[in-house]
Amino acid sequence: MRYLSQLFDATLIVVPVQDGKPDGTSLDGQNVTVLPLSMPGGQGLIRKLTLIPWLIFNAGVLLRAVRSADVIHTPIPGDIGTIGMLLAVIAGKPLFVRHCGNWWVQRTLAERLWRWFMIKFGGGRNIMMATGGAAEPPAKANSTIAWIFSSSLTEAQLDVLAAGPTPAPRQPVRLITVARQEPGKGTDVVIRSLALLENAVLDVVGNGSALDDLQRLVEAKGLRGRVFFHGYQPHARVLELLKKANVFCYPTASEGFPKVVLEAMACGLPVITTAVSVLPFLIGEAGIVLPNSTPEAVAEAVLRCTSHTERYRAMCEMARANVRKYSLERWRDCIGERLRTAWGPLAEEVHDAAA
Repeated sequence: MRYLSQLFDATLIVVPVQDGKPDGTSLDGQNVTVLPLSMPGGQGLIRKLTLIPWLIFNAGVLLRAVRSADVIHTPIPGDIGTIGMLLAVIAGKPLFVRHCGNWWVQRTLAERLWRWFMIKFGGGRNIMMATGGAAEPPAKANSTIAWIFSSSLTEAQLDVLAAGPTPAPRQPVRLITVARQEPGKGTDVVIRSLALLENAVLDVVGNGSALDDLQRLVEAKGLRGRVFFHGYQPHARVLELLKKANVFCYPTASEGFPKVVLEAMACGLPVITTAVSVLPFLIGEAGIVLPNSTPEAVAEAVLRCTSHTERYRAMCEMARANVRKYSLERWRDCIGERLRTAWGPLAEEVHDAAA
């Protein structure tokens, strides 16, 4: 929100708050005001069942916010964002919907609803953007829906991470993967690939439901001392670990727009990944996109990346060059250009954005 708020004279963030803390939303920015809602109760099914009484209780606050705003911004997935975009349509307000999930996969009724809504109502004053990227627009049925990338790095941070000489592969080759450790993220595939590599170690960063199984896999494969589990780490520590690695391995089965891949590229790491979602579009020549996510394919890709110094350095240089297009400042400017095309000048003439 810090960078999005720079597009407007003022931004009103309507967000559930409990004990003075927002529900996972950053509140700092340019002329930002927080309008608190009560916190919905429970998780999963319980949250869904209590959402109607929650909506009735908070209806007055929501309606006043919608009436007072010039434009409405609703990030989805999320039930609060869903309510906001429906209220914007009912009130006839210009609407900016930012789909932050995996555009390609709709497993639930809610995911299908969000996609249908964006295709149905996108166009004119309603700006719809899906997080991802490809040569073709997100939806053939509505070409006004546009891609937007996701980022966590400023231009100044990119400068810092890019500082220093282009590295050469070291021995042992240090692989790293950073993700919520869940089935399908491919960490098990990378672990199995170590058995095919004589001189490689692996850092695994992140917690998740698959972590215990991954640790048992390390024991079963006799890889103790070659795989290091770091668990959850703050962002600064993740960047430190990336800077110490040689290759970022991410043979995921499904993805939206993984910001950590950009962070690895900003650190000058070649990326080994799979041909899903935006990843082939993002990586280009800065790594290897696998046709099949197998231990053999990962091991072969690691050797291809690291066995020839000049090829490795060329991938590192390409990674650093590619990521320059994905700073937070460029993210803000891409969104701003899209909004101005539909709405005209944003500052001074548009005075409030409710998010």
